[in-house]
Amino acid sequence: MLYKRGKSWWLDFTAPNGERVRRSTGTTDKTAAQELHDRLKVDLWRTSRLGETPTYTWDEAAVRWLDEHQHKRSLSDDMQKLSWLQSYFRGVTLNSITADQIREILSAKKHETTASTANHYLSLIRAILNAAADWGWITAAPRVKPYPVQNKRLRWLTQEEASQLLAELPEHLRVMAHFSLLTGLRQSNVVELEWQQVNMQRRAVWIHPDQAKAGKGISVPLSDEAIQLLRGQIGKHQTRVFTYKERPVASVRTKAWEKALVRAGIKDFTWHGLRHTWASWHVQAGTPLAVLKELGGWASLEMVQRYAHLSPDHTAKYAGNVAVHGTKMAQSPLRAVPQTI
Repeated sequence: MLYKRGKSWWLDFTAPNGERVRRSTGTTDKTAAQELHDRLKVDLWRTSRLGETPTYTWDEAAVRWLDEHQHKRSLSDDMQKLSWLQSYFRGVTLNSITADQIREILSAKKHETTASTANHYLSLIRAILNAAADWGWITAAPRVKPYPVQNKRLRWLTQEEASQLLAELPEHLRVMAHFSLLTGLRQSNVVELEWQQVNMQRRAVWIHPDQAKAGKGISVPLSDEAIQLLRGQIGKHQTRVFTYKERPVASVRTKAWEKALVRAGIKDFTWHGLRHTWASWHVQAGTPLAVLKELGGWASLEMVQRYAHLSPDHTAKYAGNVAVHGTKMAQSPLRAVPQTI
């Protein structure tokens, strides 16, 4: 039988061996859910009665993997990746997926974005296929090496560049990018922000632990400018803060974003760079790294050390301790030892 649970359809039946099968179909489409239900029943019957090894599809593996990883904080990102991968893997049997096919898919993603992004998609493909091997659905997952990626300098915007970018963005993305530059919130936290997380009186936004990358809740203080942006969103939607045509924004990585970057003359920049820009501006303005760590919700101080070079003030007072000509050096704390002749 099929039944609705939340937005998705769930299946529930008893297999020929007496085992009860109950799980999400991973779809809101009842017809697709019914097809999965019927195919699964047939596969289990053939396995039980005829001793055949069932053939599983990528769709079934993705659904089960998602079902087993509901706890992941990055689950929404995984679902977005799976949505893109479906155009390549929909209906494909797991035992027919080859390393060459995976490389071809990654090449398309690399051409569309970057090698680093393609590697993130590879990680998800690996995770699902390795899980399928653990379930006994395939013998082993194909082995594919990730693209070599060089560590790049952090890309952040000057205030002039930021103003140019905001001017080129459509209104709904402009407000979200502006808010990101003021708060340093990650993309998912901005996209999914709800009014219940906003406290105008206390001038703060609360990010729940399951929404934070470090797994700890974050209280983000709001400036006058950020408060003004939020006030402009009031009344557009009952639940969500940021909307487009009266509906919650689903993604910011759109063609409109890419075209705005081109028009603004900004290269090698992603939405996550808004967070880097926010952090860079803070450090240059004198915000201590320990404070920045709390503001940004980083798990450790090491995560913000990469911004330390932007504020040399804390080391400048020691620069005169060493000299070559004419300047008296600072007195050493070590007691001088007289030489004897």
